[in-house]
Amino acid sequence: MEANTTTNKTLRPCIEESKDWDNTENLYIEGDNLEVLKLLQNSYFNKVKMIYIDPPYNTGKDFIYRDKFSQNINEYEEAKGSFDEEGNRLFKNTDTNGRFHSDWCSMIYPRLILARNLLADDGVIFISIDENEDKNLKAICDEIFGIKNYIQEIIWEKKFAPQNDAKYFSLNHEKVYCYSKNKDNFKRNLLPMTKEQIERYKNLDNDPRGPWQSDNLTVATYNKKYDYPIKKPNGDIINPPNGRCWRTSKEKFNQLLKDNRIWFGSDGNGVPRIKRFLSEIKQGKVPISIFYHTEVGHTQEASKELKLLFDEKKLFDYPKPVKLLYRLSYLSTNNNDIILDFFSGSATTAHAVMQLNAEDGGKRKFIMVQLPEKTDEKSEAFKAGYKNICEIGKERIRRAGEKIKEEAGLNGQDLDIGFRVLKLDSSNMKDIYYSADEYDQGMLENMQSNTKEDRTDLDLLFGCLVDWGLELDKPYTTKVINGHKVHIYNDGDLVACFEKDLDMKTIDEIAKLEPLRVVFSDNSFVDSATKINVAEHFKMIAPDTDIKVI
Repeated sequence: MEANTTTNKTLRPCIEESKDWDNTENLYIEGDNLEVLKLLQNSYFNKVKMIYIDPPYNTGKDFIYRDKFSQNINEYEEAKGSFDEEGNRLFKNTDTNGRFHSDWCSMIYPRLILARNLLADDGVIFISIDENEDKNLKAICDEIFGIKNYIQEIIWEKKFAPQNDAKYFSLNHEKVYCYSKNKDNFKRNLLPMTKEQIERYKNLDNDPRGPWQSDNLTVATYNKKYDYPIKKPNGDIINPPNGRCWRTSKEKFNQLLKDNRIWFGSDGNGVPRIKRFLSEIKQGKVPISIFYHTEVGHTQEASKELKLLFDEKKLFDYPKPVKLLYRLSYLSTNNNDIILDFFSGSATTAHAVMQLNAEDGGKRKFIMVQLPEKTDEKSEAFKAGYKNICEIGKERIRRAGEKIKEEAGLNGQDLDIGFRVLKLDSSNMKDIYYSADEYDQGMLENMQSNTKEDRTDLDLLFGCLVDWGLELDKPYTTKVINGHKVHIYNDGDLVACFEKDLDMKTIDEIAKLEPLRVVFSDNSFVDSATKINVAEHFKMIAPDTDIKVI
């Protein structure tokens, strides 16, 4: 029900907090991720290649939710003063709460339903989790994504040393569940071969095909047809060991021998082995399900790299290491893919995406979503001027992007290290909830415009993008036609004019742009006749244009 409930919210652009607004294709969205995911449904349905989330782990300390249940007077007094801006009670989920697990499940369930809608047919989602809710999360994911689309449980070694004060065992790992939208469509990338792996390939016989490595020619699955004698170059005869046979038929072996793909050792007296050429094998290695801290970092490393960006200030607890998100992105995405993180925290995912793009020349785009949760007034973050988590995340992207671009040198000239900031807010339209007999003349005059007074043209434009399902990262220009500002989004995907006193001459000029979609404000037109005739004029000049009046 929660996932399917519509929202009356919108996304408002915030240019002053953005970086390289006009050129970037990255998004940073502030607000409740449930509402944001609903707003992204039309624009990004079936388009996101990878989702990573690190949701609150329900430890009784880090999970606060909106409590919609009734409470008695004692509960009310205990929680009094803990409300959000809309009057919903904010309730800290402790293990004394009878709904301790169900509240967490109710929080994550609708978000995952909406997330699945956004995944591309070959997309995947990675979810970090600890032991508090891992079984419940697995059951929820099995239901939403389907058991058949379960890919892997990844074990991340998050600590490199034991906790000596642990009561039973030192917990040194976390889990990362991986599910696909459609397992048959997901193609996992290989990890790059290490220097040590490549050095195993030699060219002992100067084969023109380059370095090779010899491989066992026998197999344990016995087949009488594959049990035959082989004559060595020195004239000796060799048979496969008892219970084993050669991996190829005699005819196939003779072909390999003729093609110089069988190696008998440098003296020609060894056991025959098949040559595997470096140029012909897959250029990479299959990832294993254990992510060791030596390869993807650990929690202390994550905290250290964040402190280095912020002049040795500790601004965020328990960030994820960049190398962990780098590896997940490397394995599951390619050039131009969209990566979404709707519990973005300190924006490690954005950092990793920029780093990966810098190294492989990719054009991946990120969408970060984060609730602007206030920082504790006693915290180092608050004292440093960061009033909420979003301010930390945005500043991290700014600093990390500049550092990555500087280190990339000439290779980083085209690197996108910017982001557009969008903020969740109430509808751009005024609330109209009066009955007919409640209106008076003063109210009618005040309601000549149905848009809220504090909303700009840009607010209305991006509201239309959300409503019409257009991606929010495209370029746009503003053109003046007969003295009226006209916004042209992505070369005519949408043309919008919210100016007043639009006459038919101006409307005809807009129609000549032949946009796919056009939108006007309800009070834009110079008179009623012009408003009525808009559709007819577009039929004559741009018959394929969709028209909307807000």
